Amino acid sequence: MLVRLCIFLAGLCAGAVSAAEPARFDAGSLAKIEARYAGKPFILSLWSVNWCGHCINELTMLGKLSKHEKNLPLVLVAVDSPEDSEAIRKTLHKLGLNHAESWVFDDPIPERLRATVDPAWQGELPRSYLYDKAHRRQAEVGELDETKLKAWLKQQRQ
Repeated sequence: MLVRLCIFLAGLCAGAVSAAEPARFDAGSLAKIEARYAGKPFILSLWSVNWCGHCINELTMLGKLSKHEKNLPLVLVAVDSPEDSEAIRKTLHKLGLNHAESWVFDDPIPERLRATVDPAWQGELPRSYLYDKAHRRQAEVGELDETKLKAWLKQQRQ
C-alpha cells in the first residue's frame, strides 16, 4: 500500500513539473492555439525573459489582473529559447502567472516563428494580439494599457 502511495505521489509531482514547463512554440503552434480558442476571445502576449523590461511590467499587470479575472483568456509566448524554460517558469510564478498557458519559441531562427505569428512583426516587444470571439485580432505594440484591456474584456463578455 505504501509503495502504491509513493508511486501515486511521484506521478503527481512529475505531472506538476511538466505542467509548468512551457510548451514548444513551432510553425504550427499558433494554428493549434487558435483552434483551441475557437469561438472564444483570448489574449496572445509575446514577451522575453532575457531582454525586455517592458515585458515584465506588462506581465506584472497581467498577473494582478488575473487575480480578479479568474478565467483570463491568456496565452503567453516567450520569444526566448527552450534553454530559458526554467527562467520563464520562475518569472511567471513570481508574477502570479504560473497558471497561464505558456509557450517558448523553438526554432534556431526566431524570424521564421515571428512570420507565422504576423509577417509584419519585426520583433518589437512586448507585442500582444487581442482576439475577439470571431478571431478578428488587434495588434498591440508596447505595454498593454490596463484600462483599455479591462474595457476590451468587458466587451468580450457581452
